[in-house]
Amino acid sequence: MFDRPEAPQNISCQTNLTTPNTLTCSWDPGQQETHLLTKYSLHTEIWDTNENFTYELPAGVHRYIIPRTGFGLFSDMKIYVKAVNELGEATSAPIILEPVSAAKFDPPTILKIQAESKRYGCLKLSWSLSQQQAWMRDLRLNLEVRIKTADSSYWSEQPILVNRVRPARSVDQCRLRHGTQYLAQIRVRYQQSPWSEWSSRQSGVTLETAPAGRLDSWMKVSGDQLHKQLNIQLFWKPSKQFRANGQNLSYIVSGKKLPVTNGKVCSTKGNYCTFQLPERAKKIYLSAVNAAGKSSPTEVRIHLPKDRAVVSDVSVIPQDDRSLLVQWKNLVSSTLIGFVVDWRPLLKTDLSLTQFEITDRNQTRLVITGSFEPYKPYGISVYPRFKDGIGLPQTVNAYSRQKAPSMVPKIQIKKSWQSHVELTWDEIPLDQRNGIIQSYKVFYCDKKGTINVVSAEPGERRVVLKGLNTESLYEAFMMVSTSGGSMNGSTIQFNMDPFDAVTVVTTLIVSGVGLSLVLIIIVMTCFSNHKRLKGRFWPAVPDPANSSIKRWTSESTQDSHLDWDNEEPNPMYLSHLSFLELPVKLSKEDDDPWLSNKEDTSDLGESICGSPFLSGYCGSNSDSVPYATVIFSGPCDSLTSKDPHVYLRSESTQPLLENEESVTPKCYQNMATDGMQSEQCFFGPCHNCVPEEGNDPRILWDDFPFLHSLTLNDTQID
Repeated sequence: MFDRPEAPQNISCQTNLTTPNTLTCSWDPGQQETHLLTKYSLHTEIWDTNENFTYELPAGVHRYIIPRTGFGLFSDMKIYVKAVNELGEATSAPIILEPVSAAKFDPPTILKIQAESKRYGCLKLSWSLSQQQAWMRDLRLNLEVRIKTADSSYWSEQPILVNRVRPARSVDQCRLRHGTQYLAQIRVRYQQSPWSEWSSRQSGVTLETAPAGRLDSWMKVSGDQLHKQLNIQLFWKPSKQFRANGQNLSYIVSGKKLPVTNGKVCSTKGNYCTFQLPERAKKIYLSAVNAAGKSSPTEVRIHLPKDRAVVSDVSVIPQDDRSLLVQWKNLVSSTLIGFVVDWRPLLKTDLSLTQFEITDRNQTRLVITGSFEPYKPYGISVYPRFKDGIGLPQTVNAYSRQKAPSMVPKIQIKKSWQSHVELTWDEIPLDQRNGIIQSYKVFYCDKKGTINVVSAEPGERRVVLKGLNTESLYEAFMMVSTSGGSMNGSTIQFNMDPFDAVTVVTTLIVSGVGLSLVLIIIVMTCFSNHKRLKGRFWPAVPDPANSSIKRWTSESTQDSHLDWDNEEPNPMYLSHLSFLELPVKLSKEDDDPWLSNKEDTSDLGESICGSPFLSGYCGSNSDSVPYATVIFSGPCDSLTSKDPHVYLRSESTQPLLENEESVTPKCYQNMATDGMQSEQCFFGPCHNCVPEEGNDPRILWDDFPFLHSLTLNDTQID
């Protein structure tokens, strides 16, 4: 369908102030299609000179550049566009503008930025237009300034606007930090013209004053018991309220609050300090210093580490290349006041790279920010803070970004046995892991192509391959994985030796021979007739009821030892001899040798109830076995004693004799000898303690075999 042309819309013009000056105008022809040839023309009217200009354009062209002779920079002009085809014409709405107000200026130049004398926190900025536009120095322009501190990455959010300012005049910027270096940029425009591009940046420093505010600090303390000193690592950083107010900032650590020279323990321009203090030290003071003065000291209390662990389950989740999310859990503690999150790069030893953040007791997660290098490990520790010190930390390794390891360790065969092989490998160096090792997997296959996989935990460096064919050749390689990728190592080959039956049989024979020798030695020991050898394993315990005295000397007062070389067919031994000496004449008070002698007779039996010479003698217990003690009235080593020997009965409860039948008669008699009184004839239990007299001593000895074994003849004494 044919129709009249649509009126042009959205006319815009922009002035170019560079040589030669031009005015470029453009418009929108509209969306309607007329299917007829349409021509456009640009019309201008300069009001100051009443000049009119018309510019014909080729069909389809909607933009035209007006030369410098067709406009005046500071003269208002009317501009419109006309469209014509065979069915009619249409004219756009006119615009009125001053060409200079449609000019986009070149980026201005900052000549100088300097601090104003005696005006703290202010900078004076001098500027100008470009050399091509310097002839407009008397023009009042609008100017915008944006600034930032030298250590900041971002410009101020809202630029500062200065209206109707001439290039010859400087601009003041105040309410800035003292003693701080700033960077500044500016741009200009005339009235509502487009803004120029930003100028190149320049820097300036405000006047310095003494530092203000406190410093956040973090102290690690360890004791030196040998020298009775404390080893201290002190880290610090500016708090949100701290103002350096100067450029060349340094820090002083002192043991005293007042600025005394001899109290200074450390001075540095860094962010940490290491030093030693006496064990009795309780606090130190940290101050910042610049050319204008010194800040108020920040008190830092010294607390020894506490053996308290309340932090657990520390985990780190990367947010991006510049931030990590640290999370942890803690036990409830009434003395807990907060936490310290400490982190540093593990591949660098410089303590100045240590950073920290302090949180309150209710916080169990923290986003830490910084320049985290990808694929590099960082050690992150969470310390609990108590009212009286710092508790035990929990530390984990973390990466901002991970990838496959840079190398895979070589597999080594440690040992093999039967159908098993143990494989080991070395640890991957920390700088080549590129992430946290999650698993080691060993792939192996035989000549048939059957593939098997054995996995090892990240903390282990060994696997055991089981059920291998002893006649097959195997190939194996290892894959190491992190959360960012995996890498395969080189392939090794190994085979299993066939099972050697001869070796096994030989081993069994040798083992059997050794076992047989042990059994033979045991049997020979048990049934050997060698008394010395046999006595070592089964010592003979003497029976007091069948004892004979072979030797009676002064040395026999000690415990008698068995004579292993005695070949007597049926010897009788005494296990112990006890000697008691009686006075030549017994008094009535001392007529019982047991009462007059204090020698320990515990070896003779369980108890001695009384004297055989007393009517109140209690006799023997029913459970005891009697035996005898020989008593002499003179020294036992005397060979000419004329006094008769006295035989005293005693009792024994030795377990060795409990099951033996006593061969002792119910009533014992002493054999009368020359000079012995017949009243001293009895000892032991009997129902009728009446002395018996006999004419034949041999008959009496036959009735008392126990006393017969104790017979002492002069011919037996050496």
